[in-house]
Amino acid sequence: MTTGGVTTGEIMSGERITGAMTPIWKLDSERVSGTPFETGTHRDVVIVGAGFTGLATGLMLARAGRDVSIIEAGEVGELASGANTGKLSLLQGSTLSTLRRHHPARLVRAYVDANRDGAEWLTSMADELGVPFSHRTSYSYAQTSDGVGTVDAEVRAALEAGLPVRRVEPDLLAQSPFPVVDAVTLDEQVAIDPQQMLIALARAYLAAGGVLHTGVRVTQAHTAPRAGVETTQGYAAADQVVLATATPIIDRGLYFAKVRGLRSSCVAFATDAPLPEGLYLSVDGETKSVRSITPADGPAGAAQLIVGGNGFPVGRSESPAERVDELVAWTKNHFPGAEPVAAWSAQDYQSHDLIPFVGAMPRGLGRIRFATGYGKWGLSNAPAAALRIVSEIRRVPRRDRPDWMNVISTRFTVPADLARGGVENLRVGWEAASGWLGAQAVPAPVHRPGEGEGVVANRAGHPVGISTVDGVTRAVSAVCPHLGGVLRWNDAELTWDCPLHASRFTAQGSRIEGPALCDLARLPRVPGEEIDQTVPTPG
Repeated sequence: MTTGGVTTGEIMSGERITGAMTPIWKLDSERVSGTPFETGTHRDVVIVGAGFTGLATGLMLARAGRDVSIIEAGEVGELASGANTGKLSLLQGSTLSTLRRHHPARLVRAYVDANRDGAEWLTSMADELGVPFSHRTSYSYAQTSDGVGTVDAEVRAALEAGLPVRRVEPDLLAQSPFPVVDAVTLDEQVAIDPQQMLIALARAYLAAGGVLHTGVRVTQAHTAPRAGVETTQGYAAADQVVLATATPIIDRGLYFAKVRGLRSSCVAFATDAPLPEGLYLSVDGETKSVRSITPADGPAGAAQLIVGGNGFPVGRSESPAERVDELVAWTKNHFPGAEPVAAWSAQDYQSHDLIPFVGAMPRGLGRIRFATGYGKWGLSNAPAAALRIVSEIRRVPRRDRPDWMNVISTRFTVPADLARGGVENLRVGWEAASGWLGAQAVPAPVHRPGEGEGVVANRAGHPVGISTVDGVTRAVSAVCPHLGGVLRWNDAELTWDCPLHASRFTAQGSRIEGPALCDLARLPRVPGEEIDQTVPTPG
């Protein structure tokens, strides 16, 4: 049984937090009801996904008089959009200095300008829709002396890109409750409740005449003879299709190989300790993201502090639960008396050159558009992507678009980008080979896994995932339907995750996210395995 997003009894006892992990923003969040899906409809634009990208694009187009529908497999803000830390900042750790190291200053400035326009759109909508937020000072900080050079580089890159950053004085660094050796800071950034913002955008979109379908999964997108999408409930045609799905659900352009999926964890705490006023993100070591929650920028409740970080490529951590444990231990060490009240994780995608991919899908006849690769900065990158997609759909002349749109759309790949992409694809190859070899080393039948545990075993040469969740042991194919990677068990979220291209599935085998489009095959028991056969079909 679970309550408050974590397993009952585990928080108070100090044991591991696993299982149903619900973002603090969603514990008491309202829902937006969609309308029933009608097969065979035709819209000006069909948008797949009701996160920040989809809702911002839909709202802009609906207010411009277009006939728009948004199709969402879950609820509004189902995945990353409703599970981030609520930090809206143009100072983004070491992003600017990393980008500048291999690219011209003009591209870095274009990236900053895109994020600025995205942030300004989001905050203006928050003002209009009555969503509270607070202005905060943002810090990119070094935890050790090894990070001082990165802070130096971030200062130079940010100033060159037009951001009024400043170095933090040494006496102020000493006042931090956690280790801060050096830092660069930027004033007037924003803390906000992301789920409350999403709900407000969805309602504004509906008020503008948009149509919303929730609980409907899109399984394919087409361009000919006309554009449209296939769903679990039928077909919908459109003049334009927008894939606002974190990573494209079709393989045109091979973008699944041009980005890498990253997961990060967050824990919300109740504490009587003094709270930091700023928005903090480390630039060295295991990432630590820190922000407080106030009545002006978060839900009412017990939580006053969010600590996130300890990220990793999807499916490539031996124990994601241990990473959550470390966040809890780190926080208790620096904020005595802090007690976790909710824990969750989120997934985003990072492009090899750190610039999001946005625009027309290759070989899509100009009828399919997409956005991916926000690198965990979706609160500003998603509205920026929406602004660009809408300008293209409305055929705004290039000369009338903001300069950043034209600069980013014509960026060049440099050797460093190819090197990062090459290293990532070598890792993908290694994971593919090692996964199959590892599965062969554990022959079936296997002993029933303990509660919350999963194991990949070999049945006649085929990797099979066997797990026990809520007292039910199940067997599913452990081969990802997208390019055949062998899945790994995520012991924090109790899911099967693909280390190749970041698709994820529930213990029952239902698809959660990623480029894979179908569920895992559910398998029967074999003699010697204690597999429960009465597995309910998810709704």
